[in-house]
Amino acid sequence: MELKLLNAQGQAASNVAAPDTIFGRDYNEALIHQVVVAFQANARSGNRKQKDREEVHHTTKKPWRQKGTGRARAGMSSSPLWRGGGRIFPNSPDENFSHKVNKKMYRAGICSILSQLAREDRLSVVDSLTVEAPKTKLLSEKLKALGCLDSVLVITEEFNENLMLAARNLANVLVVEPRYADPVSLVFFKKVLITKAALAKIEEMLA
Repeated sequence: MELKLLNAQGQAASNVAAPDTIFGRDYNEALIHQVVVAFQANARSGNRKQKDREEVHHTTKKPWRQKGTGRARAGMSSSPLWRGGGRIFPNSPDENFSHKVNKKMYRAGICSILSQLAREDRLSVVDSLTVEAPKTKLLSEKLKALGCLDSVLVITEEFNENLMLAARNLANVLVVEPRYADPVSLVFFKKVLITKAALAKIEEMLA
């Protein structure tokens, strides 16, 4: 498998060899769906809370007498049938939303996503991507020259403070290290830009 190596002008200068075990896999939609759903579910904090009829603020006084009014019988205003009443089966904050995905499945899902990105020509490699100062304008000019300013996930080999600060004000640009390249971001962004050093790290992680 070969990936495009872009120069500073965004043109394919040459190709970079990449292992078929990572970038040449078949598209497995069911596995990718499972990995993406599990990642989003595991990111949920699970701190939502609803009140039952015992916890809502109410009076225990009977709203009206039992008979003679023509209205339905009512015991207290905390009834779930009433507006402002408690929920019958409230959500509790200790609810567990996590999904278990084996490491082997997760890695296979990431490989399947990367392979599909390569097939759709949405994955490119650059020698390096740095900026001299933490200026958004400098990074936007570089990405514009590479033809991927509208929506791009940049994967660099290590944390670069100037690059991170420069990308912070660009809504459709995300800069991450290889270990933080999650399946949701890989699917969401239109293009993925990887440095050569980061590509070697990805191959080592997913081997």
